[in-house]
Amino acid sequence: MSSVVIDGNAFWKDNSRFYIRGVDYQPGGSSSATTSDPLADAGACSRDVKKFVDLGVNTIRVYSVDPSQDHSSCMKTLRDNDIYLILDVNNPYQSINRAEAECSYNAFYMKNVFDVIDEFAQYDNVFGFFAGNEVINDEKTTGSAKYVKAVVRDMKKYIKARSYRTIPVGYSAADIETNRKQQIEYFTCGDDENARVDFWGHNDYSWCGDSNMQTSGYDNLLEDFKGLPIPIFFSEFGCNSQEDRPFTEIQAIYSTKMSSVLSGGLVYEYSQEANDYGLVKISSDESSVTELGSYTNLKQQYASVDDPSGDGGASSNNSYPSCPSTSTTWLSDDDLPSTPSGVVDMINNGAGSIVSVSDLGYTSYKCYSTYDYPTGSSNTTTNGTYSYNSTSSGYNSTSNLISNTSYVTSHQYSLAAQVSYSTLLSTTTSKHSKNTEAGKEKDKSTSSKKHSETSSSHSVVEGGQIRVAAIPTIFAIAYNFINLL
Repeated sequence: MSSVVIDGNAFWKDNSRFYIRGVDYQPGGSSSATTSDPLADAGACSRDVKKFVDLGVNTIRVYSVDPSQDHSSCMKTLRDNDIYLILDVNNPYQSINRAEAECSYNAFYMKNVFDVIDEFAQYDNVFGFFAGNEVINDEKTTGSAKYVKAVVRDMKKYIKARSYRTIPVGYSAADIETNRKQQIEYFTCGDDENARVDFWGHNDYSWCGDSNMQTSGYDNLLEDFKGLPIPIFFSEFGCNSQEDRPFTEIQAIYSTKMSSVLSGGLVYEYSQEANDYGLVKISSDESSVTELGSYTNLKQQYASVDDPSGDGGASSNNSYPSCPSTSTTWLSDDDLPSTPSGVVDMINNGAGSIVSVSDLGYTSYKCYSTYDYPTGSSNTTTNGTYSYNSTSSGYNSTSNLISNTSYVTSHQYSLAAQVSYSTLLSTTTSKHSKNTEAGKEKDKSTSSKKHSETSSSHSVVEGGQIRVAAIPTIFAIAYNFINLL
């Protein structure tokens, strides 16, 4: 299978411009803490790849996997049908937590990131990796950008150190109009090529129904992104202001109106979940799928439009931008955090045997634990190829639910000790729920879409968002935990 490569601000395959025509694929929902690994389910994969082929899809995005599982069958099925994979390296247990970004950037978290790379680098239809998804979701969370950029740096160093083939690393961003341009400039600026993203995914739900370039704001989007030196595509798109989405934006996305800047996109999402973005409904016994109206419309739209001829206006002469200055709308400077010592060891020597997501546990608040490479010392709690020590000082922060207390020295910390009070408050004003007013254009401040799927007491998800329905349970656990101290 020919590799997709990057030259200038475009993707190329066999010397021809490559445009992503894809879907986001995570049965169970991309935000669910109980999401299973769809690439480890050979039967479901075989069932769904038939639909991908019928839709005319050449790429899928998967948000969450367990690197300890066997993915060979599904990856072969995808490859046999000329379908590429863009894979997020995070999951609901291990990710950069926007509420405590500094703490969550630790060796335990990076262990999972490197495990995902080790598992999937062997498959030549892996298109690229996303280092994060919508970690920045408003102006106040832009301070987390430097930690995500550090993850990009560490991932690219690890891929090179392990002598893997070149696998691009990117970031998937929420559409926040007030700092949309600053976000992409920040992740593409600087002299360290390892720290710069190789491509940019943009999550956009602004084209609703029979819209146009001006009403949707696509014209402004192109203005913000023009002249940048990396490929850009929609990592999520498909406003659901009506039940059977018409996907008329596809006529614009795959036209010369946008091809000088944009390289296609991925429709959110394949399976019908509680937020009503699905193309198909999976039966309760998971043996079959039913095509919904949006499926039929998407298939017709993909079939009706060809990719632009030639290079589509692509450029190989664009330059990297200057880093944005810090301001009220941008809080990250270009002084990236140093790579944690345990992460340096893994980059230099390999991450060792792959550990399952459940065994590694929640990693957001393990910054006060020591990752001992490779087997740890005798006084640590060990599990397989990793181990750690917990300090007695605990995590002291004015925003933390429990401060100045000892952490529980166990494989997983108490849930109460993992949850930040500021994060709990943020759930009541989260801008990541779908727009429920039919026919209304999206709020221009951020994406109007999908992270409202299933309530679970497993509440720490990527970016640190906590589900509102879980708050009473969290406070009850916190109360009981405090009484035990």
